[in-house]
Amino acid sequence: MSEQVQIAGSVERITYYNEENGYTVLRLKPDSRGMLPFRYASGRDALITVVGNLPEVQPGEWLKLTGKWGNHAKHGRQFLAEFCEQSLPATTEGIKRYLGSGMIRGVGKVMAERIVARFGEETLDVIEYEPERLQTVLGIGKKRVGQIMKAWEEQRAIKDVMIFLQSHGVSTNLATKIYKKYGDTSLAIVQNTPYKLVQDVYGIGFKTADKIAQALGLAADDPGRIEAGVAYTLNRMAEDGHVYMPQEELEPEAAEILGLETEKITAVIDHLETSDFIKRETLRHPVISKQLSVNSGQFSVIGEEKPIYNVGTPEVREERAVYLTPFYYSEIGVTQRIQRLINHPTSRLAILKNQKANHQSSIENRQSPIKLAPQQLHAIQTAVTHKVTILTGGPGTGKTTTMRALLDLLDRHRLTYALASPTGRAAKRLAEATGREAKTVHRLLEFKPGEGFGRSENNPLNADMVIIDEASMLDLMLTFNLLKAVSPDSHLLLVGDVDQLPSVGAGDVLGDLIDSGKTAVVRLQTIFRQASNSLIISNAHLINEGKMPQTSPDANDFFIFVKEDPSEAAELLVDVVKTRIPLKFRLDPLDDIQVLAPMYNGAVGVNNLNLLLQSALNPGAKRKTERKLGGRLFRVGDKVMQTVNNYDKNVYNGDIGRVTEMDLLQQNLTVSIDGAPVVYDFLEADELVHAFAISVHKSQGAEYPCVVIPVATQHYLMLQRNLLYTAVTRAKKLVILVGTRKAIRIAVQNDKTTQRHTALDWRLNH
Repeated sequence: MSEQVQIAGSVERITYYNEENGYTVLRLKPDSRGMLPFRYASGRDALITVVGNLPEVQPGEWLKLTGKWGNHAKHGRQFLAEFCEQSLPATTEGIKRYLGSGMIRGVGKVMAERIVARFGEETLDVIEYEPERLQTVLGIGKKRVGQIMKAWEEQRAIKDVMIFLQSHGVSTNLATKIYKKYGDTSLAIVQNTPYKLVQDVYGIGFKTADKIAQALGLAADDPGRIEAGVAYTLNRMAEDGHVYMPQEELEPEAAEILGLETEKITAVIDHLETSDFIKRETLRHPVISKQLSVNSGQFSVIGEEKPIYNVGTPEVREERAVYLTPFYYSEIGVTQRIQRLINHPTSRLAILKNQKANHQSSIENRQSPIKLAPQQLHAIQTAVTHKVTILTGGPGTGKTTTMRALLDLLDRHRLTYALASPTGRAAKRLAEATGREAKTVHRLLEFKPGEGFGRSENNPLNADMVIIDEASMLDLMLTFNLLKAVSPDSHLLLVGDVDQLPSVGAGDVLGDLIDSGKTAVVRLQTIFRQASNSLIISNAHLINEGKMPQTSPDANDFFIFVKEDPSEAAELLVDVVKTRIPLKFRLDPLDDIQVLAPMYNGAVGVNNLNLLLQSALNPGAKRKTERKLGGRLFRVGDKVMQTVNNYDKNVYNGDIGRVTEMDLLQQNLTVSIDGAPVVYDFLEADELVHAFAISVHKSQGAEYPCVVIPVATQHYLMLQRNLLYTAVTRAKKLVILVGTRKAIRIAVQNDKTTQRHTALDWRLNH
């Protein structure tokens, strides 16, 4: 075993850097004796390859490294760095490369050369102690000096934080975010309350905070650590869509994460309840198949007279439910407000009920060429006579036509309404389909960052009817805030396809409301003639019925490309998107085609397909600016997607846009989303992912001219009927499946969707 040695020198170039874990490959130019700082070797160009987990260093920096020599089978002799000390460069060449590396906002290569040409080896001292002298450099004014001073201070403070964090596997990007959040108190907070980072800093999870805490000597069974572990387990549960977690599941899962005995978890759960961090309740569920009637098509309307919740065996399943407190109050709040709406004695639409709105002549506009089917007329009658109505049905069954006719009726009687959808994309489609103004639910409720929702019980919506489209996307908390703003004498109509995937957020609101039997429910089942000619529509219904999709030689909107090997399927998919579809259907591969994959990993997963499609559709070029951020290479022209709600920027999870500009000097990039430019600091780029391919879940509420769906048996765990159904129904003109018929059959036959832990339906019946 080779012994530890030390080497020193100047960073010549960075060959590879992984933002997630700091793994680095760099070329180091040693000084003449290996340990003399700030001097280059004379008369020799030997460079040392250094590998190891290092802080993010810049070309020109001087490093003192401790580690061992090793030999790589392919790359030869390397220095395996275990510890790194950073120092500022002292040679003019080193300073020039250091300043011009992009580490200081406002200084690029050209400006770095001017500054060093003016001040030489004194450059860094000038920036540190006499920054006002920078104004003597051509192109630097007072504003630019201020920028450089601020960036220099941040870099110096971040270096201090990094000295502490680098040994705990925290990346430079996250260390910078910690500093941005806490400023000069960063080190104190990290050292004294490391688990606080999980709640405060996006990108830092429990495992990273736990690694820091244990390195600081916190005992494995410290109550603070166990509390953080239980909170992490419950938050992960919520990310999977669950509103609560049965205690019998929570305790062993948290114990496994923490590496402790289950008994130690129980006592801490009791304390968390006392401190009001969690709520517990014993639930007694009847053992029935959820959404039994909805999926079997046994009804057209379910109201108070025909509850389905009590259908089936009287057997009761009891469980101790553990809620994060906000979810507990949200579930109770939704229950109370649904009951309040249903039971409230007055209705703003009483005039329609009194005028016998069930008569066809009073519903249909005599001047309109659209004739409604009996089911559609019945849906409108139900919506105006019941305080809470759900309108559901598959594609092509006339949900939008029914909505338009209902809005016409309300307009004729000068009644007011509010139209909204959970996402911006869905709201835009709703506005186009109805010819009326439609907003996102957040905008409807006048949400403001830092202030919350402007509309509430104290300032309710002034609307006789509130209509929410794509209601399957409503999660529990958003529904709670919506219902708080609906007046008790108003009507609520939820429109959505209950057979699609449930909301990304926690809850299964639409399904639970149907299961409760407390709301009126209309399911449109007739596929209209103009829609029945589409294989997209007919195949979507076949899939939903558990049958294989059909193709035909003369088909023009639904195709299956069979390729058994996943890697070959990935290559074929790229060719289909880049060449075949544009040639045959004149569709733009970036603007009109969306790849929807069931999973992130694997040859035909989201991650690999994004790499392949970026290379094929937006390859690098000399004049095309690019930058590696958060482990991803972003390039001007890339198709990207927002992954979290950012209310300050007015962009939301699932919004898709194109990178239009990248400023390496100011360290930001601009993304055009729905025609509006949104500027991201490089540190905020971890909110973005490439969107040449996205997951099916992320496509909810959207429509695309064409969708291309890889289906491979390696995605076995995610091949579910409602997932394939959701993917197919995202397409307006063209669907192409690439993969194997066996994988398609697995998806079609698998109707065992993951049941979420929710109790809204139970509460509505108690």
